[in-house]
Amino acid sequence: MASSPTSLLEVDLHPARPPMLRAETGGDPLRWAAEHRDALRAVVLEHGAVLVRGLGLHDVAEIDAVFRRLAGTDLMTEREAFAARTTYADGLYSSSRWPPKQPMCMHHELSYALEFPGLMLFACRTAATDGGATGVADSPTVLDALPAELVERFEREGWLLARNYNDEIGATFAEAFGTEDRGAVEAYCRANAIEFDWRPDGGLRTRQRRSAVVRHPVTGRRCWFNQIAFLNEWTLDPEVREFLVEVYGSDGLPFNTCFGNGDPIGEDIVALLNETYDARTAREPWQPGDLMLVDNIRTAHSREPYSGSREVLVAMADAVHLADCAPTVEVTPR
Repeated sequence: MASSPTSLLEVDLHPARPPMLRAETGGDPLRWAAEHRDALRAVVLEHGAVLVRGLGLHDVAEIDAVFRRLAGTDLMTEREAFAARTTYADGLYSSSRWPPKQPMCMHHELSYALEFPGLMLFACRTAATDGGATGVADSPTVLDALPAELVERFEREGWLLARNYNDEIGATFAEAFGTEDRGAVEAYCRANAIEFDWRPDGGLRTRQRRSAVVRHPVTGRRCWFNQIAFLNEWTLDPEVREFLVEVYGSDGLPFNTCFGNGDPIGEDIVALLNETYDARTAREPWQPGDLMLVDNIRTAHSREPYSGSREVLVAMADAVHLADCAPTVEVTPR
């Protein structure tokens, strides 16, 4: 056992699972969260994540209140979501709708946006029968483990994200941008360096160039911060990829990534990125009532395949601007 920086919380550190502590709330998780907010935030800053067991979070309104107390500010409204969510309250969402049998590979939430959360909050109402853990991986450690020449190229060129929004797969443009008003979508894209093109069928195609490596705005540590592997075609299940290419064409996939100069990212590179994450993943199966806080820049997170019912609520806080993270490339649409 190791003490947290404030010595108010005893944090169990184990390399195979996230930093973990047990809470004794006396039946009042909101009061406990208020009393331990600063200590919890210090643990997250030091270790990148913390799993709190014993809070007994089950009621949506109570989860919302605890999230807001721990955030200390308004929760963020998600924009540019890659998959649809259910909205419970302003800033309080379900986890992304993603096929249970397919993993959500390691990623940093909204790492393709100009403004993204510094803090992710998760609460488990219903744990899966099997699987479904939210894994975490330390991004500076991942960065150090990647081949230097690959990192140097991504630092020099950045990465491109291409998206195709339609009404059949993934988030629609209305779900992603929070409006059906095309003018408002276009204004958002122009303000956020996103190239856009309306398709004849009413769909929307976008492209944006972002940095793959940033510096943490508080600690200054270099972090591998992107969704290059997760949103790449080669991370898709082979049968799903084959089906989507057959239906939509290779340029019509719901999302894909490439090098910042437009070169495709090969299957071997995507495999290397995912293997590097996998070798450094810490995981702990959810239990109903659990809370997890994740530093979204320092720590990547994933969702493992599962069976049975699973309900995990999500919120985002501590908005961070890319410009404050020493990006390595100029922000451009493409």
